[in-house]
Amino acid sequence: MSVPVVRFAVAGKENTVPTIRESGLRYIVIYDGDCKVCSRMIRLLTNWDRNHELEIITSQAPGVHARFPWIPVHAYMESIQVVRMTDGKTWQAAAAMEELLKVLPKGQPISWLFKIPFVRPLADRFYRWFARNRYKLGCGEHCAVRDADLDYSDD
Repeated sequence: MSVPVVRFAVAGKENTVPTIRESGLRYIVIYDGDCKVCSRMIRLLTNWDRNHELEIITSQAPGVHARFPWIPVHAYMESIQVVRMTDGKTWQAAAAMEELLKVLPKGQPISWLFKIPFVRPLADRFYRWFARNRYKLGCGEHCAVRDADLDYSDD
């Protein structure tokens, strides 16, 4: 699923592409830096990013919310966020993982799995279940104190 981009008006002219600081990289990955499960996943992504196409930042980094105003604050706690630098298109949860698999050289051999009927909805359901239960699956005390009643609606 992608998150709709906020429309900006500058000097009376509408601009649908949000202002994103240029880093020279194709994608930005935003994750919960306090979560051990998320940090392990990011280490894997870093190893797979042989072409250095990803800027990886934590949702706790200063200025993240100002840099990506179209992403609701609660979304950072619910799932990983992936932003394409060229146009600001944003993916979250399983859709973000699918996009990363397409982009990363080591992910491309398995990205075809998302073309199988029903894999996308199943992957999204599994991602939401895993995110809700991550404190039981290795995240530890940090996630145990988080609000377990996160909103995973697809609205």
